[in-house]
Amino acid sequence: MNIAQHLSATLKSLRQQREWSLSRLAEETGVSKAMLGQIERNESSPTVATLWKIATGLNVPFSVFITPPQVEVPGAFDPQQRAMVVTPVFPWDPELCFDHFSIVLAPGALSESTPHEKGVIEHVVAISGTLDMRVAGVWRSLTPGEGLRFAGDEAHAYRNSSDQPAHFHSLIHYPKEKTASELAVRHRDRNHQ
Repeated sequence: MNIAQHLSATLKSLRQQREWSLSRLAEETGVSKAMLGQIERNESSPTVATLWKIATGLNVPFSVFITPPQVEVPGAFDPQQRAMVVTPVFPWDPELCFDHFSIVLAPGALSESTPHEKGVIEHVVAISGTLDMRVAGVWRSLTPGEGLRFAGDEAHAYRNSSDQPAHFHSLIHYPKEKTASELAVRHRDRNHQ
Protein backbone atom coordinates (compact mmCIF):
# COMPACT_ATOMS: atom_id res chain seq x y z
CA MET A 1 0.00 0.00 0.00
CA ASN A 2 1.47 3.37 -1.00
CA ILE A 3 1.11 6.63 0.96
CA ALA A 4 -1.88 7.90 -1.05
CA GLN A 5 -3.77 4.61 -0.64
CA HIS A 6 -2.93 4.53 3.06
CA LEU A 7 -4.13 8.10 3.50
CA SER A 8 -7.45 7.50 1.75
CA ALA A 9 -8.10 4.20 3.59
CA THR A 10 -7.17 5.72 6.97
CA LEU A 11 -9.41 8.75 6.51
CA LYS A 12 -12.38 6.62 5.47
CA SER A 13 -11.81 4.18 8.34
CA LEU A 14 -11.55 6.94 10.97
CA ARG A 15 -14.70 8.62 9.66
CA GLN A 16 -16.64 5.33 9.63
CA GLN A 17 -15.45 4.39 13.15
CA ARG A 18 -17.11 7.58 14.38
CA GLU A 19 -20.17 6.98 12.22
CA TRP A 20 -19.74 10.45 10.72
CA SER A 21 -20.99 11.56 7.33
CA LEU A 22 -18.69 13.52 5.05
CA SER A 23 -20.71 16.60 6.03
CA ARG A 24 -19.99 16.02 9.73
CA LEU A 25 -16.30 15.44 8.98
CA ALA A 26 -16.22 18.70 7.02
CA GLU A 27 -17.74 20.55 10.01
CA GLU A 28 -15.23 19.05 12.46
CA THR A 29 -12.14 19.63 10.31
CA GLY A 30 -12.89 22.81 8.36
CA VAL A 31 -12.04 20.97 5.12
CA SER A 32 -14.69 20.96 2.38
CA LYS A 33 -16.90 17.92 1.91
CA ALA A 34 -15.83 17.74 -1.75
CA MET A 35 -12.12 17.68 -0.84
CA LEU A 36 -12.65 15.04 1.85
CA GLY A 37 -14.54 12.86 -0.62
CA GLN A 38 -11.73 13.22 -3.18
CA ILE A 39 -9.14 12.24 -0.55
CA GLU A 40 -11.17 9.18 0.51
CA ARG A 41 -11.48 8.10 -3.14
CA ASN A 42 -7.75 8.69 -3.65
CA GLU A 43 -8.52 11.30 -6.32
CA SER A 44 -6.71 14.16 -4.59
CA SER A 45 -3.47 14.55 -2.68
CA PRO A 46 -3.95 17.01 0.21
CA THR A 47 -1.44 19.60 1.33
CA VAL A 48 0.31 19.28 4.68
CA ALA A 49 -1.88 22.11 6.03
CA THR A 50 -5.04 20.23 4.99
CA LEU A 51 -3.77 17.03 6.64
CA TRP A 52 -3.13 18.96 9.88
CA LYS A 53 -6.72 20.24 9.81
CA ILE A 54 -8.03 16.72 9.30
CA ALA A 55 -5.83 15.23 12.04
CA THR A 56 -6.86 17.98 14.46
CA GLY A 57 -10.56 17.62 13.66
CA LEU A 58 -10.37 13.85 14.16
CA ASN A 59 -8.16 14.22 17.26
CA VAL A 60 -5.50 11.84 15.91
CA PRO A 61 -1.72 12.20 15.48
CA PHE A 62 -0.63 13.62 12.13
CA SER A 63 1.61 10.58 11.50
CA VAL A 64 -1.45 8.30 11.33
CA PHE A 65 -1.99 9.62 7.80
CA ILE A 66 1.54 9.47 6.43
CA THR A 67 3.03 6.30 7.92
CA PRO A 68 1.52 3.08 6.58
CA PRO A 69 2.06 0.17 8.99
CA GLN A 70 5.22 -1.89 8.28
CA VAL A 71 6.41 0.44 5.48
CA GLU A 72 9.55 2.55 5.35
CA VAL A 73 8.79 6.09 4.22
CA PRO A 74 11.86 7.91 2.87
CA GLY A 75 9.85 11.07 2.19
CA ALA A 76 6.12 11.53 2.50
CA PHE A 77 5.90 14.13 -0.26
CA ASP A 78 7.78 14.73 -3.49
CA PRO A 79 9.89 17.90 -3.05
CA GLN A 80 9.48 18.66 -6.76
CA GLN A 81 5.72 18.93 -6.29
CA ARG A 82 5.38 20.17 -2.71
CA ALA A 83 6.61 23.17 -0.76
CA MET A 84 6.96 21.02 2.36
CA VAL A 85 8.43 17.51 2.64
CA VAL A 86 7.53 15.67 5.86
CA THR A 87 9.32 12.47 6.91
CA PRO A 88 8.61 10.66 10.19
CA VAL A 89 11.73 10.29 12.36
CA PHE A 90 9.98 8.31 15.08
CA PRO A 91 6.48 6.92 14.52
CA TRP A 92 3.61 7.80 16.84
CA ASP A 93 4.41 6.62 20.37
CA PRO A 94 1.21 5.99 22.39
CA GLU A 95 3.04 5.83 25.73
CA LEU A 96 4.97 9.07 25.32
CA CYS A 97 2.25 10.69 23.16
CA PHE A 98 4.44 12.31 20.51
CA ASP A 99 5.16 12.48 16.79
CA HIS A 100 8.66 13.43 15.58
CA PHE A 101 9.18 14.67 12.02
CA SER A 102 12.03 15.81 9.81
CA ILE A 103 10.72 18.60 7.58
CA VAL A 104 12.20 20.40 4.58
CA LEU A 105 10.63 23.68 3.53
CA ALA A 106 11.34 24.78 -0.05
CA PRO A 107 12.85 28.22 -0.75
CA GLY A 108 10.16 30.89 -0.56
CA ALA A 109 7.60 28.50 0.95
CA LEU A 110 5.09 29.43 3.64
CA SER A 111 3.07 26.87 5.60
CA GLU A 112 0.39 28.15 7.96
CA SER A 113 -0.84 25.73 10.58
CA THR A 114 -4.24 25.89 12.17
CA PRO A 115 -4.32 25.22 15.92
CA HIS A 116 -3.81 21.60 16.91
CA GLU A 117 -5.89 20.06 19.70
CA LYS A 118 -5.88 21.77 23.10
CA GLY A 119 -2.75 21.12 25.14
CA VAL A 120 -0.45 20.24 22.22
CA ILE A 121 3.14 21.46 22.65
CA GLU A 122 5.45 21.68 19.64
CA HIS A 123 9.26 21.72 19.71
CA VAL A 124 11.01 22.93 16.53
CA VAL A 125 14.78 22.75 15.99
CA ALA A 126 16.46 24.20 12.89
CA ILE A 127 18.90 21.77 11.25
CA SER A 128 20.05 23.70 8.18
CA GLY A 129 19.07 26.91 6.43
CA THR A 130 17.04 29.63 8.10
CA LEU A 131 13.52 28.96 9.31
CA ASP A 132 11.12 31.75 10.22
CA MET A 133 8.43 30.85 12.75
CA ARG A 134 5.31 32.87 13.57
CA VAL A 135 4.10 32.13 17.07
CA ALA A 136 1.61 34.31 18.96
CA GLY A 137 1.59 36.66 15.97
CA VAL A 138 5.34 37.35 16.14
CA TRP A 139 7.90 36.18 13.54
CA ARG A 140 11.21 34.79 14.81
CA SER A 141 14.14 33.43 12.76
CA LEU A 142 15.84 30.18 13.77
CA THR A 143 19.32 29.32 12.52
CA PRO A 144 20.87 25.83 12.67
CA GLY A 145 20.97 24.52 16.21
CA GLU A 146 18.34 26.94 17.54
CA GLY A 147 15.02 25.70 18.84
CA LEU A 148 11.63 27.00 19.79
CA ARG A 149 9.01 25.45 22.05
CA PHE A 150 5.45 26.75 21.80
CA ALA A 151 1.78 25.95 22.32
CA GLY A 152 0.68 24.13 19.17
CA ASP A 153 -2.97 24.74 20.01
CA GLU A 154 -2.64 28.29 18.65
CA ALA A 155 -2.25 29.26 14.98
CA HIS A 156 1.39 29.29 13.89
CA ALA A 157 3.37 29.36 10.64
CA TYR A 158 6.64 28.20 9.11
CA ARG A 159 8.36 30.28 6.42
CA ASN A 160 11.54 29.98 4.39
CA SER A 161 12.36 33.40 3.00
CA SER A 162 15.81 32.32 1.75
CA ASP A 163 16.85 30.84 -1.60
CA GLN A 164 18.00 27.56 0.03
CA PRO A 165 15.87 24.77 1.56
CA ALA A 166 15.25 25.02 5.30
CA HIS A 167 15.50 21.71 7.17
CA PHE A 168 14.08 21.38 10.68
CA HIS A 169 12.76 18.81 13.13
CA SER A 170 9.36 19.08 14.78
CA LEU A 171 8.44 17.07 17.85
CA ILE A 172 4.74 17.34 18.61
CA HIS A 173 3.68 16.35 22.11
CA TYR A 174 0.00 15.57 22.64
CA PRO A 175 -1.71 15.88 26.05
CA LYS A 176 -1.34 12.56 27.83
CA GLU A 177 -4.74 12.51 29.54
CA LYS A 178 -6.53 12.46 26.16
CA THR A 179 -4.12 10.59 24.01
CA ALA A 180 -3.12 7.76 26.31
CA SER A 181 -6.55 6.19 26.16
CA GLU A 182 -8.20 7.47 22.97
CA LEU A 183 -5.30 7.60 20.56
CA ALA A 184 -3.60 4.37 21.66
CA VAL A 185 -6.81 2.46 20.98
CA ARG A 186 -7.21 4.13 17.56
CA HIS A 187 -3.59 3.43 16.67
CA ARG A 188 -3.90 -0.22 17.79
CA ASP A 189 -7.12 -0.67 15.80
CA ARG A 190 -5.50 0.87 12.72
CA ASN A 191 -2.60 -1.61 12.92
CA HIS A 192 -4.95 -4.59 13.18
CA GLN A 193 -7.02 -3.78 10.09
